[in-house]
Amino acid sequence: MNLPAERPAFQTLGVIGVGLLGGSLARAARQRGIVRRVIGVGRDQRRLDAARAAGVIDEGATSVAALRCAELVVVCTPVDRVAADVLAAAGATPASAIITDVGSTKAGIVRTVAAEPAAAAKFIPSHPLAGSEQRGFEFASATLFEGRTCVLTPTASSDPPRLQAVEAFWQSLGMRTVQLAPEEHDAILAATSHLPHVVAAALVRLIRDRERPFTASGFRDTTRVASGDAALWTPILRENATHLLATIERFGSELDRLRNALEQDDAQAIHDWLDEARQLRARCPEQGGADL
Repeated sequence: MNLPAERPAFQTLGVIGVGLLGGSLARAARQRGIVRRVIGVGRDQRRLDAARAAGVIDEGATSVAALRCAELVVVCTPVDRVAADVLAAAGATPASAIITDVGSTKAGIVRTVAAEPAAAAKFIPSHPLAGSEQRGFEFASATLFEGRTCVLTPTASSDPPRLQAVEAFWQSLGMRTVQLAPEEHDAILAATSHLPHVVAAALVRLIRDRERPFTASGFRDTTRVASGDAALWTPILRENATHLLATIERFGSELDRLRNALEQDDAQAIHDWLDEARQLRARCPEQGGADL
């Protein structure tokens, strides 16, 4: 639903981390008339100036002090920095401000923020399942979130009006919303997002130099996400290590099942393994999940 430009939901949106997701968020919110002004906060003033020149943000600063008038702040930094950035934003924004994030792990972030009640009161954790292997505001798209799912992970102490406002915000960008407990979110994403990245990376590492010229579309499609930024993905895997390790174990069991069928030359078992996968794949949504 597009909101009329003369009645934005928020006067000022703060985006901490103006990369692909932060830039796309800024573009989408402005294009849909949800905000009047976007303030980007980052560590490199030159990059912020470039984002402003590109029309992604209206103002760029390296200090959260620039967010003193922001009504909504979305933290779009790597997951190992999200909690600290939420705490910093909480100290810089008005008492009525709302803070959310886009981190693909949730439990650790929620625990850290919960230790600071003043910050926790403002914070509604969320994770829009959208992205790509690209990095930087140069690849930002106002349509990145359309038709996708956003997972909100509130706790028993989350402020209901803020929760409602954050849910409405993501919906106004064209997203479907669902609520999960932080640990449940992390367990699910270990299987649907984090393991696929690990498998893609493993497949790329498996190929030897003399085999590389023979890779075709199937290999490229299967391994696309392996092009993701290692600096972004390292903290994701570390933060969700417990759930990821359990999922790797499940993945190994599936490979063992196929290995046994191959060793026994059991054509029916191989067929059933593949056909069951085909049927399960057909039940997955073509759009709405995470690309990363």
